[in-house]
Amino acid sequence: MDELAKAIVASCEESKRDPSRLMTPCPSEAEIKRSPIDVESVRQLCHQHRRREVHYKNLGIRWDKFHDGFPNLFIDNVKSVAGKDVLFLASFHSPEVIFEQLSVIYAIPRYLAKSFTVILPYFPTGTMERVDTEGQIATAKTLAQLLSSIPLTGKGPAQVVIFDIHALQERFYFSDFVIPRLESAVSLLKKEMSLLDDIGSVAVAFPDDGAFKRFHSMFEEVSCTIVCTKMRENGTRVVKIKEGDPSDCHVIIVDDLVQTGGTLIECAKVLLEGGAKCVSAYVTHAVFPKNSWTKFTTSEKVTFKNFWITDSVPHALEIAQHPPFKLLSLGSVIADALLSYDLKNM
Repeated sequence: MDELAKAIVASCEESKRDPSRLMTPCPSEAEIKRSPIDVESVRQLCHQHRRREVHYKNLGIRWDKFHDGFPNLFIDNVKSVAGKDVLFLASFHSPEVIFEQLSVIYAIPRYLAKSFTVILPYFPTGTMERVDTEGQIATAKTLAQLLSSIPLTGKGPAQVVIFDIHALQERFYFSDFVIPRLESAVSLLKKEMSLLDDIGSVAVAFPDDGAFKRFHSMFEEVSCTIVCTKMRENGTRVVKIKEGDPSDCHVIIVDDLVQTGGTLIECAKVLLEGGAKCVSAYVTHAVFPKNSWTKFTTSEKVTFKNFWITDSVPHALEIAQHPPFKLLSLGSVIADALLSYDLKNM
């Protein structure tokens, strides 16, 4: 995740040079003069805001293992976090790395970090957020409880920043000892959409009702939205169009994540059969276990014009080397999330 960390720092620096990028910019000089509080205090505060910087620092974390396979961890420069506002970019893309990263995450606040923000782009157990049958385990709650055990800092609870979590109600799985911040990367897709030559004929499709509920309010400016649904016919699961008409449209299928990709492919088939002139896709989290992404590069049955993914998981960098995949870095949206509050007021 080094490349993403560097992209975040670069985006923060760009916003520092161009304050208009901030969601909540400092007041202008005219606004300061109209302020009912002390003018000089406001000026000093804004000057302090503009001075805030993000630095990419290698703490020298040794991710070693003992002979029995358990983590042997050591932070060489641990004293450098004392009195600092620490941002930790985590990646829970594999069960093998979660325990060791949690061990470091738990340790940092105890070394006197002034505040602590964990940036966790991908919340991996998000799809197991409910119990439909007795005996099922909602592992989304389990992981949320583990993150809720992050120790307090001098400025209070740690923040956990997550992008496009599977279901917004998962915020209630976290305890009051951390602050979950559920952000979205859809703005990256919308920027790409605005650059398309056929933007006038673009439609947005959702592969199921869950995706529609999660994202449809983010595309209110799109004139045509389509909802697909999964159903069983003669014992076989099929995908059909539930709402909307894809005729003569460039249809972009939107979802939070992709696993094997089977649903996206079936959705693309019915959209093309319904008259779509071409199909693209966007997911924030390109999970693709067992290299299942390759079916999108070799399939002759369905061709995707574009398949946008983000770097929320490390292997997305490799996937994006192969058309139709295109990488959208989370660096800018993470920077915007931080600059809208954290880096202005910490």
